[in-house]
Amino acid sequence: MANIFPKATNLILIKGLVALLIVGGLVTVAVWYYFTPKYSRVGYQPIQPVAFDHKLHVGQLGLDCRYCHSNVEVSSHSNFPSTQTCMNCHGQIQATNPKLKPVRDSWATGQPISWVKIHNVPDYAYFNHSVHVSRGVSCVSCHGQVNEMNVVWHNQSQSMAWCLNCHRNPQEYVRPVAADKPGATSPVFDLNWTPPAGKTQAELGKKLVHDWKIDPPQNCAACHR
Repeated sequence: MANIFPKATNLILIKGLVALLIVGGLVTVAVWYYFTPKYSRVGYQPIQPVAFDHKLHVGQLGLDCRYCHSNVEVSSHSNFPSTQTCMNCHGQIQATNPKLKPVRDSWATGQPISWVKIHNVPDYAYFNHSVHVSRGVSCVSCHGQVNEMNVVWHNQSQSMAWCLNCHRNPQEYVRPVAADKPGATSPVFDLNWTPPAGKTQAELGKKLVHDWKIDPPQNCAACHR
């Protein structure tokens, strides 16, 4: 009896199995890589064109985050400091320091400083800084204790699961927006802020969630638009 399928069919089947194994392997590697800290860039600490010491400027000198990142309260994106912002101080302070030459060159030429972006939101995800800040999400929650970093690094994974944890439990993270006394820094931007005596974060956060009617979306369309 003649063969129903030609011998070439065996080769096609083998090729198909090999292709399936290759594709399956690539998908496995991609998924594994996606869910590791390497992908989320935890610990990423690039060399910047100017060695800006956050521990000195924020931790010791007490600069408010908004002095350099001035758009966080009104814009969906946080901004890098402009050369003008740097020169407000360094036009006179440490004006000849060789480490600040890129700042002086930028000021002279009008070309912006090529800061290296540390936190990158994927193109397929939407994040609005002003919305989160206006509802009491502190800089610390997403960026860590920047006031203790000589060189800023990627402190939190900022993965989807990480974001959802906050959206599901906002009372664990939100802070009052207004300062409790004149001249004080808003708890959102006070990197060393702790709840008032006699209150826990959960207790205070629960009240804020109720008073402000905070109900973070947990559906896909909230961030994937």
